[in-house]
Amino acid sequence: MKTNGKIIAGVLAVLVLAVIIYAVAGGSAVSSQLDVPVQRGRFEILVTVTGELQAENSELIEGPVELRSRNVRIQNVRIQDLIPEGTVVNAGDWVATLDRSEADNTLKDMEDAVQREEASYIKTQLDTTITLSNLRDELINLEYQLEERRLTLEQSMFEPPATIRQAEINLERAERGLDQAHKNYELRRQQAEENMTEAAINLERQRRRYQELQEVLDKFTITAPEGGMVIYHREWSGQKRTVGSNINARDLTVATLPDLSAMISRTYVNEIDISKVRVGQPVRIGVDAFPERRYSGEVIQVANVGQQLPNTDARVFEVLIRVNESDDILRPAMTTSNIIITKSFDDVVYVPLEAVHVNDSIPFVYKNNGTRQIVLLGEPNDNNIIVEDGLTENERVYLTIPENGDDFRFAGEEIIAVITERQEQRRSEEQARQSVQGRPGRAGQGMREGMMPAGGEEDGRPDIPAGAGERMKQMMEEQQDREAGMPRE
Repeated sequence: MKTNGKIIAGVLAVLVLAVIIYAVAGGSAVSSQLDVPVQRGRFEILVTVTGELQAENSELIEGPVELRSRNVRIQNVRIQDLIPEGTVVNAGDWVATLDRSEADNTLKDMEDAVQREEASYIKTQLDTTITLSNLRDELINLEYQLEERRLTLEQSMFEPPATIRQAEINLERAERGLDQAHKNYELRRQQAEENMTEAAINLERQRRRYQELQEVLDKFTITAPEGGMVIYHREWSGQKRTVGSNINARDLTVATLPDLSAMISRTYVNEIDISKVRVGQPVRIGVDAFPERRYSGEVIQVANVGQQLPNTDARVFEVLIRVNESDDILRPAMTTSNIIITKSFDDVVYVPLEAVHVNDSIPFVYKNNGTRQIVLLGEPNDNNIIVEDGLTENERVYLTIPENGDDFRFAGEEIIAVITERQEQRRSEEQARQSVQGRPGRAGQGMREGMMPAGGEEDGRPDIPAGAGERMKQMMEEQQDREAGMPRE
C-alpha cells in the first residue's frame, strides 16, 4: 500500500509540473506577440555612409615643374626618400629626394647628342666654306675668260666677217656664262647660310635640353613651400604616394600641406541611394577616433558619374561633405561616420516597417483591439514608415502577425479609394515622364520581403496595380457575412 501511495504521489507531481510548464510556455507564446505604440514626431530619411577626412584646401608639394618641359624627356621619377607623414615642417625644410638614376642616363644621352650636333655644325661649316671658295674661284676664271674673248674680238676687226661674227658669239657666251655663275653663287651662298642656321639651331636645341635637365637634377631635392603638417598625397587608385612611388609630368605632387582649419569628408554612396543625395543636405558627422565628439556638415558636391572602387563590385558615386566646425583634433585620413539627412518631416505619424503588411497590394496593420487597419502610407526610412491616414498617436500595433490574425476584422475601407486614386495619378505622371524621356522607367525597390514595398521611384510609396482593392473588398464582405451568421455562396 505504501508503494502504491508513492507511485500515485509521483504521478500527481509529474502532472502538476507539466501543467506549470505548459502555463509558462503558453505565457511565453502570448508575450511573444509584441505590440508597439504608434509614434508621432520628427521623421527623417537617412543615408548612412563612412568617409575619410581631408583638408578642403591644401598646398601641394610638387616636384620640379621643368619636368613638364618638352625638352626634358623623363616619363617617371621615383621618390627615393620621403619625410614621415604627419611631420610639421617650416618653409624651406627638406621633404623628399627624387631618384636621379633615369635622369642621369638621360643626361648622358643628351651630352652625347650635344657632341654630335657640335660635330655636325663644324662639318656643315667646313663644307660651306669649301663650296663657296670653289664657286668664287670659278667666278674669277670666268672673268678672265670673258676678258680673253673681248681681246679676241678687238683683234679680229680686220678679219673676214665670219671670223668677226664667231668672236662676237664667243664673247656673248662668256658674258652669259659669267652672269649665270654669279646667280648660281648667290643661290649657293643662301643655301649655305640656311644650312648653317639649321645646324646652329639643332646645336642650340640640344644644348638647351642638356642645360634644362641639369637644372632639373639640381631640384631633385624637394623642400616645403610653406610651413605646415606633411600629409602624403593619394593617387587616383586611393593608394598613398610614398617611397618607391612615381611622379610624372601629369602629376608632380609629392605630398601636401593641408589647411586643417577647413575639413571635408570624402565618401562614396551606393548607386541605390545616390538618387536621394543632393547638394546642400545637412549631415551629422562622427569621428571614429573620438566617438564622444559630434559635428555637423553639409553636402557640397555629388559626382555625376559613378565609379568602381578597387577590389569591389559595387558602383558608387563620390560625395564631398564639408565639416562646419573647426577642431584642432581633426586630422586628414581619419574615418568618419556620415548620416546624410535626405528628407525630414517635423510632425508625422509613423510605425515600424515590421508592423506593415500587404494583402492584394493594400497595406494594413494589426491593431491590438482586434482589427486589421488599412493605412495610407508615406515615405519610409530604414526602420519606420510614415502613415498619412488610418492611425493616430499612441494606438498600438503588432510587429508580427497574431496567431488569430485571420479573425481580425478589417477597418478603414474608405482609404482604399484614396490609395487607388493616388496610385493612378502617379502612374499617369510616370507614363507622361517616360513619353518625354523616350525610355522605360525603372522598377521601384522593395522595402523587404513580406513587407510593404518601397514602391515608385520618386516617392517611395507602394506601387498598386490597376483594380487593386477588389479582393480586399470581397474579404470585407465575407467578414461581415460571418459576423451576421449568413453563409456566402
